[in-house]
Amino acid sequence: MDVREGKDDEEAYLRLLGERVREARARRGMTRKILARDSAVSERYLAQLEVGHGNISIILLRQIAQAMGLPLADLVGDGPERPVELSLLIQTLERLSPAELAQARHLLADTFGAANEEGRRHRIALIGLRGAGKTTLGRRLATERGIPFIELDREIERESGIELGEIFALYGQPAFRRFERRCLEAVIGRHKSAVIATGGSLVSEPGTFGLLLAACFTVWLKAAPEDHMGRVLAQGDTRPMAENAEAMDDLRRILAGRDALYSKADAVVDTAGKTVEQSLAELKTAIA
Repeated sequence: MDVREGKDDEEAYLRLLGERVREARARRGMTRKILARDSAVSERYLAQLEVGHGNISIILLRQIAQAMGLPLADLVGDGPERPVELSLLIQTLERLSPAELAQARHLLADTFGAANEEGRRHRIALIGLRGAGKTTLGRRLATERGIPFIELDREIERESGIELGEIFALYGQPAFRRFERRCLEAVIGRHKSAVIATGGSLVSEPGTFGLLLAACFTVWLKAAPEDHMGRVLAQGDTRPMAENAEAMDDLRRILAGRDALYSKADAVVDTAGKTVEQSLAELKTAIA
């Protein structure tokens, strides 16, 4: 993205933000004067914001959202405004306990996902942190089944024309996430049957992870932190330990932080302390 394109993108976003504030205020029957009073943001500044000329700070925008009784995320999101029914549904879900949320997800999947269930079973997606065995086991499983084995990270490199590290260095995390989503959609569209090895952080992107869960039978390849680190080092990659004496602590924190996400998989196979043959046998049992 060149400087001009970046500037145009910023201006478009500020216009979108201004429209959202103006429309939200109108829906609530609030004049600009009332919103200025309730938010402690000057009426003149609000006027500039609503026409897309105000590059407002996140603190002031938070005050505006609170004054209108809106979650800040409803104003700052990049995508189109949510339909009313979706907003009401989200509000309902936010009042549920974690156990009730899990039950609600299963009810929605049972009600609206039945048509996709047969297709899901023919696409096996392996999730988990690097070093869990996704590539080794995925390739073996695909060979035995006579179906394609696909590493999503390699698809991203083919799509972008550069290596993953360069994507992050040149374009940042958002660009990588867009490539990841686009490539996953393409893989699902092209292959009715496949074994897909995903990147370890895919689960942290809700939309992409939701697509994976809906279109594939997902298996979490689980391992202990020591197994993850040992396997990566055994592959000749010393980066996890380079200039980082707390690498194991970082790894444990990542695993703990993603545990709730990985556990949404359809099945779990613990590869800790097991041979490839033992893990492969458990994987085949899990998807049978």
